[in-house]
Amino acid sequence: MQKKLHIKKGDIVLVIAGDDKSSQGRVLSVDREKNRAIVEGVNIIKRHTKANAKTPQGGIVEKEAPVHISNLQLLDPQGGNDKSKGTRIGRRIGEKGKLVRYAKKSGEEIK
Repeated sequence: MQKKLHIKKGDIVLVIAGDDKSSQGRVLSVDREKNRAIVEGVNIIKRHTKANAKTPQGGIVEKEAPVHISNLQLLDPQGGNDKSKGTRIGRRIGEKGKLVRYAKKSGEEIK
């Protein structure tokens, strides 16, 4: 059984380590087996591609590479004055009896 991760597709995250430290972006996909996520505009790499149906010209294509989950932190939905503040994530039983994620900094539920 795979463990639950603190980050899901569609979350807005802050990079807390690595070359792209302090940059923000939306999570495009999560690989639960490798504990990695692809974040929009973060960890850009260049791929040299041959001409094909997708890229008829070929050449150098820039795309996002996966970042390890431990280097990402969810942004606080409330945020306050500083929108660049990350928060830790907790889980609790919501009003409807389901397990929901919440920001430990503000206590606000994450949707």
